[in-house]
Amino acid sequence: MYKALTIAGSDSSGGAGIQADIKTMITNGVYAMSCITALTAQNTTGVSGIMNVTPEFLALQLDSIFTDIFPDGVKIGMVSDAELIKVISSKLREYKAVNIVVDPVMVATSGARLISENAVEVLKSELFPLATLLTPNIPEAEVLTGLTIKTASEMEAAAREIAGIYNCSVLIKGGHQINDANDLLFDVKDQKTTWFNGRRINNPNTHGTGCTLSSAICSNLSKGFNLEESVRRSKDYISGALEAMLDLGKGSGPMNHGFAIDNKFTVVKGE
Repeated sequence: MYKALTIAGSDSSGGAGIQADIKTMITNGVYAMSCITALTAQNTTGVSGIMNVTPEFLALQLDSIFTDIFPDGVKIGMVSDAELIKVISSKLREYKAVNIVVDPVMVATSGARLISENAVEVLKSELFPLATLLTPNIPEAEVLTGLTIKTASEMEAAAREIAGIYNCSVLIKGGHQINDANDLLFDVKDQKTTWFNGRRINNPNTHGTGCTLSSAICSNLSKGFNLEESVRRSKDYISGALEAMLDLGKGSGPMNHGFAIDNKFTVVKGE
Protein backbone atom coordinates (compact mmCIF):
# COMPACT_ATOMS: atom_id res chain seq x y z
CA MET A 1 0.00 0.00 0.00
CA TYR A 2 1.48 3.32 -1.07
CA LYS A 3 0.99 6.29 1.26
CA ALA A 4 0.44 10.00 0.65
CA LEU A 5 0.35 12.93 3.06
CA THR A 6 -1.62 16.14 2.64
CA ILE A 7 -0.60 19.27 4.53
CA ALA A 8 -3.41 21.79 4.21
CA GLY A 9 -6.42 23.43 5.83
CA SER A 10 -9.73 21.79 6.68
CA ASP A 11 -12.82 22.62 4.59
CA SER A 12 -15.89 22.02 6.75
CA SER A 13 -18.08 21.59 3.66
CA GLY A 14 -15.85 18.79 2.35
CA GLY A 15 -15.27 20.12 -1.16
CA ALA A 16 -11.71 21.38 -0.89
CA GLY A 17 -8.72 21.30 1.44
CA ILE A 18 -7.94 18.29 3.60
CA GLN A 19 -11.30 16.63 2.95
CA ALA A 20 -10.99 16.82 -0.83
CA ASP A 21 -7.38 15.65 -0.64
CA ILE A 22 -8.22 12.56 1.41
CA LYS A 23 -11.13 11.61 -0.85
CA THR A 24 -8.92 12.06 -3.92
CA MET A 25 -6.05 10.04 -2.50
CA ILE A 26 -8.27 7.13 -1.50
CA THR A 27 -9.97 7.08 -4.90
CA ASN A 28 -6.55 7.16 -6.58
CA GLY A 29 -5.41 4.09 -4.68
CA VAL A 30 -3.15 5.34 -1.89
CA TYR A 31 -3.40 5.43 1.89
CA ALA A 32 -4.16 9.05 2.89
CA MET A 33 -2.74 10.89 5.89
CA SER A 34 -3.11 14.53 6.91
CA CYS A 35 -1.48 17.35 8.85
CA ILE A 36 -3.92 20.20 9.33
CA THR A 37 -2.65 23.79 9.10
CA ALA A 38 -5.94 25.55 9.81
CA LEU A 39 -9.62 25.04 10.52
CA THR A 40 -12.05 26.90 8.30
CA ALA A 41 -15.77 27.54 8.58
CA GLN A 42 -16.90 27.47 4.97
CA ASN A 43 -19.44 26.16 2.51
CA THR A 44 -20.14 26.50 -1.21
CA THR A 45 -20.92 30.22 -0.83
CA GLY A 46 -17.74 31.30 0.95
CA VAL A 47 -15.48 31.29 3.99
CA SER A 48 -16.77 32.78 7.24
CA GLY A 49 -13.84 32.00 9.53
CA ILE A 50 -10.25 30.70 9.69
CA MET A 51 -8.29 29.51 12.73
CA ASN A 52 -4.64 28.57 12.20
CA VAL A 53 -2.98 25.87 14.28
CA THR A 54 0.16 26.82 16.19
CA PRO A 55 3.59 26.12 14.68
CA GLU A 56 4.34 23.83 17.62
CA PHE A 57 1.25 21.71 17.03
CA LEU A 58 1.88 21.46 13.28
CA ALA A 59 5.41 20.25 14.06
CA LEU A 60 3.98 17.55 16.35
CA GLN A 61 1.64 16.37 13.59
CA LEU A 62 4.48 16.15 11.08
CA ASP A 63 6.74 14.30 13.51
CA SER A 64 3.94 11.82 14.22
CA ILE A 65 3.56 10.99 10.52
CA PHE A 66 7.18 10.84 9.42
CA THR A 67 8.41 8.78 12.37
CA ASP A 68 5.76 6.09 11.93
CA ILE A 69 4.14 5.83 8.47
CA PHE A 70 6.58 7.48 6.07
CA PRO A 71 4.71 8.92 3.06
CA ASP A 72 5.63 8.12 -0.53
CA GLY A 73 4.45 11.57 -1.53
CA VAL A 74 3.47 14.89 0.06
CA LYS A 75 0.91 17.41 -1.16
CA ILE A 76 0.97 20.91 0.33
CA GLY A 77 -2.03 23.18 -0.05
CA MET A 78 -2.90 26.59 1.35
CA VAL A 79 -0.69 27.71 4.24
CA SER A 80 -1.23 31.40 4.98
CA ASP A 81 1.12 31.88 7.95
CA ALA A 82 4.87 32.40 7.48
CA GLU A 83 5.80 30.54 10.68
CA LEU A 84 3.78 27.49 9.63
CA ILE A 85 5.53 27.49 6.25
CA LYS A 86 8.90 27.52 8.03
CA VAL A 87 7.87 24.52 10.15
CA ILE A 88 6.78 22.55 7.08
CA SER A 89 10.00 23.33 5.21
CA SER A 90 12.15 22.39 8.20
CA LYS A 91 10.40 19.05 8.71
CA LEU A 92 10.46 18.13 5.01
CA ARG A 93 14.23 18.69 5.03
CA GLU A 94 14.72 16.84 8.31
CA TYR A 95 12.89 13.74 7.12
CA LYS A 96 14.05 13.94 3.48
CA ALA A 97 10.51 13.84 2.10
CA VAL A 98 10.01 12.78 -1.52
CA ASN A 99 7.52 13.50 -4.33
CA ILE A 100 6.54 16.91 -2.94
CA VAL A 101 3.70 18.61 -4.83
CA VAL A 102 3.10 22.22 -3.80
CA ASP A 103 -0.13 23.96 -4.78
CA PRO A 104 0.99 27.56 -4.20
CA VAL A 105 -2.37 28.99 -3.19
CA MET A 106 -1.63 32.72 -3.23
CA VAL A 107 -4.12 34.29 -5.61
CA ALA A 108 -7.73 33.28 -6.23
CA THR A 109 -8.87 32.92 -9.84
CA SER A 110 -10.90 36.10 -9.16
CA GLY A 111 -7.56 37.89 -8.68
CA ALA A 112 -7.91 38.33 -4.89
CA ARG A 113 -4.70 37.93 -2.86
CA LEU A 114 -5.10 35.15 -0.27
CA ILE A 115 -1.92 35.39 1.79
CA SER A 116 0.39 38.18 2.95
CA GLU A 117 3.48 39.38 1.09
CA ASN A 118 5.63 38.10 3.96
CA ALA A 119 4.15 34.60 3.69
CA VAL A 120 4.67 34.63 -0.09
CA GLU A 121 8.34 35.45 0.38
CA VAL A 122 8.76 32.58 2.85
CA LEU A 123 7.00 30.22 0.45
CA LYS A 124 9.41 31.24 -2.28
CA SER A 125 12.57 31.04 -0.19
CA GLU A 126 11.82 28.04 2.05
CA LEU A 127 9.28 25.72 0.43
CA PHE A 128 9.41 26.03 -3.35
CA PRO A 129 13.05 24.85 -3.64
CA LEU A 130 12.00 21.57 -1.98
CA ALA A 131 9.19 20.88 -4.47
CA THR A 132 9.12 18.18 -7.07
CA LEU A 133 6.25 20.03 -8.75
CA LEU A 134 4.60 23.44 -8.36
CA THR A 135 1.01 23.84 -9.63
CA PRO A 136 0.26 27.59 -9.89
CA ASN A 137 -2.69 29.06 -11.72
CA ILE A 138 -2.00 31.93 -14.12
CA PRO A 139 -2.40 34.74 -11.53
CA GLU A 140 0.00 32.91 -9.22
CA ALA A 141 2.49 32.36 -12.04
CA GLU A 142 2.31 36.10 -12.75
CA VAL A 143 3.10 36.86 -9.09
CA LEU A 144 6.07 34.47 -9.14
CA THR A 145 7.58 35.84 -12.35
CA GLY A 146 6.35 39.43 -12.64
CA LEU A 147 5.25 38.57 -16.18
CA THR A 148 1.89 39.18 -17.80
CA ILE A 149 0.56 35.86 -19.10
CA LYS A 150 -2.00 36.04 -21.89
CA THR A 151 -0.77 33.55 -24.49
CA ALA A 152 0.53 30.01 -24.74
CA SER A 153 4.07 31.22 -25.42
CA GLU A 154 3.92 33.47 -22.35
CA MET A 155 2.82 30.46 -20.27
CA GLU A 156 5.82 28.52 -21.55
CA ALA A 157 8.18 31.39 -20.76
CA ALA A 158 6.76 31.70 -17.23
CA ALA A 159 7.04 27.96 -16.58
CA ARG A 160 10.67 27.92 -17.68
CA GLU A 161 11.48 30.92 -15.51
CA ILE A 162 9.84 29.43 -12.40
CA ALA A 163 11.57 26.09 -12.98
CA GLY A 164 14.90 27.86 -13.38
CA ILE A 165 14.53 29.82 -10.14
CA TYR A 166 13.39 26.96 -7.92
CA ASN A 167 14.86 23.94 -9.76
CA CYS A 168 11.55 22.10 -9.83
CA SER A 169 8.97 21.10 -12.43
CA VAL A 170 6.00 23.38 -13.00
CA LEU A 171 2.39 22.79 -14.05
CA ILE A 172 0.69 26.08 -14.93
CA LYS A 173 -3.09 25.74 -14.86
CA GLY A 174 -4.27 27.66 -17.87
CA GLY A 175 -7.81 28.70 -17.04
CA HIS A 176 -10.07 29.96 -14.30
CA GLN A 177 -11.85 26.60 -14.18
CA ILE A 178 -9.99 23.32 -14.54
CA ASN A 179 -12.61 21.86 -16.88
CA ASP A 180 -11.94 24.66 -19.39
CA ALA A 181 -8.18 24.74 -18.95
CA ASN A 182 -5.29 23.83 -21.15
CA ASP A 183 -2.49 23.15 -18.67
CA LEU A 184 1.24 23.35 -19.34
CA LEU A 185 3.81 21.04 -17.75
CA PHE A 186 7.49 21.91 -17.83
CA ASP A 187 9.55 18.94 -16.61
CA VAL A 188 12.79 20.35 -15.22
CA LYS A 189 14.67 17.02 -15.44
CA ASP A 190 14.51 16.67 -19.21
CA GLN A 191 13.62 20.32 -20.01
CA LYS A 192 10.47 19.05 -21.75
CA THR A 193 7.26 20.99 -22.31
CA THR A 194 3.94 19.10 -22.51
CA TRP A 195 0.46 20.55 -23.04
CA PHE A 196 -2.63 18.91 -21.57
CA ASN A 197 -5.81 20.02 -23.27
CA GLY A 198 -8.82 20.22 -20.98
CA ARG A 199 -12.21 18.81 -21.95
CA ARG A 200 -15.03 21.34 -21.74
CA ILE A 201 -17.57 19.99 -19.26
CA ASN A 202 -20.66 22.07 -18.61
CA ASN A 203 -20.60 21.85 -14.82
CA PRO A 204 -20.49 25.04 -12.70
CA ASN A 205 -19.65 23.06 -9.56
CA THR A 206 -15.87 23.30 -9.53
CA HIS A 207 -15.12 23.96 -5.85
CA GLY A 208 -11.85 22.32 -4.88
CA THR A 209 -10.50 21.53 -8.35
CA GLY A 210 -7.02 22.87 -7.55
CA CYS A 211 -6.76 20.86 -4.33
CA THR A 212 -8.04 17.77 -6.09
CA LEU A 213 -5.67 18.01 -9.05
CA SER A 214 -2.55 18.42 -6.92
CA SER A 215 -3.62 15.58 -4.60
CA ALA A 216 -4.24 13.27 -7.56
CA ILE A 217 -0.81 14.08 -9.00
CA CYS A 218 0.79 13.40 -5.62
CA SER A 219 -1.05 10.08 -5.42
CA ASN A 220 0.17 8.98 -8.82
CA LEU A 221 3.76 10.04 -8.14
CA SER A 222 3.55 8.07 -4.88
CA LYS A 223 2.58 4.96 -6.85
CA GLY A 224 5.61 5.29 -9.13
CA PHE A 225 4.15 6.93 -12.25
CA ASN A 226 6.41 9.48 -13.90
CA LEU A 227 5.48 13.15 -13.84
CA GLU A 228 3.85 13.36 -17.27
CA GLU A 229 1.74 10.25 -16.73
CA SER A 230 0.81 11.42 -13.22
CA VAL A 231 -0.53 14.69 -14.61
CA ARG A 232 -2.37 12.94 -17.45
CA ARG A 233 -4.05 10.47 -15.10
CA SER A 234 -4.97 13.26 -12.71
CA LYS A 235 -6.52 15.39 -15.47
CA ASP A 236 -8.62 12.38 -16.48
CA TYR A 237 -9.70 11.92 -12.86
CA ILE A 238 -10.78 15.58 -12.61
CA SER A 239 -12.82 15.21 -15.80
CA GLY A 240 -14.56 12.12 -14.45
CA ALA A 241 -15.35 13.85 -11.14
CA LEU A 242 -16.88 16.79 -13.02
CA GLU A 243 -18.79 14.62 -15.47
CA ALA A 244 -20.54 12.93 -12.54
CA MET A 245 -22.50 16.23 -12.24
CA LEU A 246 -22.83 16.31 -8.47
CA ASP A 247 -24.95 19.32 -7.48
CA LEU A 248 -24.81 20.27 -3.80
CA GLY A 249 -25.14 23.59 -2.01
CA LYS A 250 -26.24 27.08 -2.98
CA GLY A 251 -22.94 28.21 -4.50
CA SER A 252 -20.17 26.62 -6.55
CA GLY A 253 -20.47 23.09 -5.26
CA PRO A 254 -17.98 20.24 -4.93
CA MET A 255 -17.15 17.55 -7.46
CA ASN A 256 -17.95 13.89 -6.93
CA HIS A 257 -14.54 12.66 -5.79
CA GLY A 258 -15.85 9.12 -5.40
CA PHE A 259 -17.34 8.78 -8.88
CA ALA A 260 -15.11 5.80 -9.66
CA ILE A 261 -15.88 3.87 -6.47
CA ASP A 262 -18.38 1.11 -7.17
CA ASN A 263 -18.60 -1.84 -4.80
CA LYS A 264 -21.01 -3.55 -2.45
CA PHE A 265 -20.43 -0.95 0.27
CA THR A 266 -21.48 1.99 -1.94
CA VAL A 267 -24.85 0.49 -2.92
CA VAL A 268 -27.84 2.64 -1.90
CA LYS A 269 -30.87 0.94 -0.36
CA GLY A 270 -33.31 -0.15 -3.05
CA GLU A 271 -30.73 -0.45 -5.84
